[in-house]
Amino acid sequence: MIDVISVKAMRESDAATIAGGIPGRELMRRAGKGIFECISWRAPVAIVCGSGNNGGDGYVIAALLCDSGIECTLFLLSDRFSEDGRYYYDVCAEKGIPVRTCDGEVDFSGYATVVDCILGTGFSGAVRDPIRRVITAINAARRSGAYVVSVDINSGLCGDNGRAELCVQSDLTVSVGTYQPGHFLNGAKDAMHTKCNVAIGIAPIVAPYGVMEDADAAGALPVRRHDANKSTYGYVALVGGSECYSGAIRLAALAEASMRSGAGVTMIAAPRSLSSVILPAILESTFYPLSEKDGMLAFCAEELDRLMKRVKVIAFGMGVGNGRETERAVEHLLRAYTGTLVLDADGLNALARLPRELLRESGARIVLTPHPLEFARISGRPLEAVLDDPIGCAREYAQETGTVVLLKGPTTVVTDGERVLLSDRGCPGMATAGSGDVLSGILASLCGAGGEDLLLTVAAAAYINGYAGELAERESCAAAMTAGDTARAVKQAVTELYRLRSDSFQQ
Repeated sequence: MIDVISVKAMRESDAATIAGGIPGRELMRRAGKGIFECISWRAPVAIVCGSGNNGGDGYVIAALLCDSGIECTLFLLSDRFSEDGRYYYDVCAEKGIPVRTCDGEVDFSGYATVVDCILGTGFSGAVRDPIRRVITAINAARRSGAYVVSVDINSGLCGDNGRAELCVQSDLTVSVGTYQPGHFLNGAKDAMHTKCNVAIGIAPIVAPYGVMEDADAAGALPVRRHDANKSTYGYVALVGGSECYSGAIRLAALAEASMRSGAGVTMIAAPRSLSSVILPAILESTFYPLSEKDGMLAFCAEELDRLMKRVKVIAFGMGVGNGRETERAVEHLLRAYTGTLVLDADGLNALARLPRELLRESGARIVLTPHPLEFARISGRPLEAVLDDPIGCAREYAQETGTVVLLKGPTTVVTDGERVLLSDRGCPGMATAGSGDVLSGILASLCGAGGEDLLLTVAAAAYINGYAGELAERESCAAAMTAGDTARAVKQAVTELYRLRSDSFQQ
């Protein structure tokens, strides 16, 4: 896992480290040295510094560049300095490093490398001149071929949520100490081409969030035993589809999505008139016909009761339609089911109209998979509030309802109200109809295999889905991708993760 902590926690951890005997000046030296060592420098270098400690890191870098014989120039946005920053600025002055002020128009076109040390992770809101003008100039230099490095975080980007009205677009962002959520959420991926972290001896004083890595996802996959049979790895049901949205349940049910991620038996439950559309596509899966009205699911308690007795996991809502019959079905599942219930798409829309107490009182293990707008509906929070604090909002709702929330986004947030796991796998090509349905198939499969740690299992499903999307995009491009491409890449993603587990992979 990669550790992530909030901006507030990072600030408090920094203060605790200084109080514990490591001076802030020493931490700044370590930060600048670590950043300097992880970059292949191209001269000449422009280092653009703000007034805070972020600028101080830039002065340390400038001094090291000078000592290495690499031409550099400091660009100052202010004549104010932090206490430690002033010390290292004076070091630069003693070395005779050229200094320019950012008055009026600024042009970085003559520089091969531009280092952004303007604003740190504590910034939020809209940038104003002269900072706005300088950020625009840095981005223009990058478009012209300059290599741009952002120190700590891209200036203009909020460290807690990754939102920005305008920010530096970097080739590399070097986080200092520990990553913050803003390095992953919302617009972070579009602002940072790559990122890395430099540890400087600051120990988090709170339990960090965890960003999933390959080994974490692989560890969540069940060991495949020689003496197993199909029931060992779970009977799961995928409930959805309607006359208008038959494709959704097909994607969730395709062997590449559900069976390829390890399900023992995948049952597709859909309105019976869709059988002629679905049956040719489900291959090794089975079909469970449901009552319907006007091409959509018609609630029948007896049919759902029989289904509940047969499966360990029910994923409900993919393309099922957003009517009163769907609402009645969701309410019945919440009251009667005791397995793992995954609610997606129209299942979530129906949930938004039901009393929240049904979630808390349900005997099922419940996993909710909303995108931000769906989450705003089920939680009653404004969409802007969700985007401003996706981790906090998801965590609070999961705690209130006793559910596991998988909040989709460029980086997916998974929380049970206590722990938080993040999956930053995925790609722009997944922004297409059906991608969430593929995730539902993978999620049902992994939950059916019986992972004891539900939170980790859900996060692993998000990781596999994003990993498969990345593999699919490599075969074409973002604009040409469909969700079916992701579904077909699930096999490769799961295979590669199992290869990390010598105890469970059979050639």
